[in-house]
Amino acid sequence: MLQVALAAGLICAVVVAAYFIAIDQFRMSAAAGDAAVAANRPRRTAVRHLEWITRPWVSRLPSHAAGQLRQKLSLAGDPGGLTPAGFQAVRYSLAALMAIVGLGLSLLIQLPLPSILAAPLTGAVAAFLGYMAPHTWLDQRIAGRRQQIQRTLAEATDLLTLVVESGMSLDDGLLSITERFHNALGDEIGKVLREIRLGRPRMAALENMAEATGVADLHHLVESILQSDQMGVPIARLLRVQATEMRRRQRQTAQERAAQAASRMVFPMVGCIFPVLWIVLLGPAIIQVLRAVH
Repeated sequence: MLQVALAAGLICAVVVAAYFIAIDQFRMSAAAGDAAVAANRPRRTAVRHLEWITRPWVSRLPSHAAGQLRQKLSLAGDPGGLTPAGFQAVRYSLAALMAIVGLGLSLLIQLPLPSILAAPLTGAVAAFLGYMAPHTWLDQRIAGRRQQIQRTLAEATDLLTLVVESGMSLDDGLLSITERFHNALGDEIGKVLREIRLGRPRMAALENMAEATGVADLHHLVESILQSDQMGVPIARLLRVQATEMRRRQRQTAQERAAQAASRMVFPMVGCIFPVLWIVLLGPAIIQVLRAVH
């Protein structure tokens, strides 16, 4: 019965995929006569198909959870233009696919369990891994973007300081950062500029960016800009101090990592290098001892 169910699931998956491929082909052939309309018509992607299929489950996502997921996707750089519903659709689809793979592996690999227990257990474990894998990938992508912001923030602060000291405004300095840095920091500054153009106060947009990214140095930089705006202190002087302080913290962090490198090298040396040295140094002596014994 399990093999029949597996075969039926695969057949249904093939039928559904063929159905969507046929729909795409029909739309492409129908739009071939009108090039202008075809150019302006957005094509439904595979993620949109998955979102449409899993709509009964995705629609039950609470608004609070959807808001948190939307914020995490924004921190991750909106990979693939995913929406919260699309991300949940990917998780459900990957869990279903991994469940099928787990059931198939339980039939091919002999486990020390009865088949009636091994198949559901393997399928459940594989489905859980498939469901959690996108969430883990999203967290790793957010952590990578935060590290990227941390690495480039000091250089961006230097550029902002030079622009402001030359007599230009803070908005012009932020715009120069987006033009110079095509990475996570440039993307976050670009979001701030778009919010400012839409009417949001500059300081509120900067504070939201600092709190959302979770980078301590960026939060300190925004606080210094806010204090200079409230107290009337020249912003260029505070930016110069912040840039110097960031350089000092980066140098201190590098020194700490260099000091930890010696202790981290102990285990590779003991496990990999020393055994080889012992074989090279003691190998000839052991061979001679064995020859003398025989």
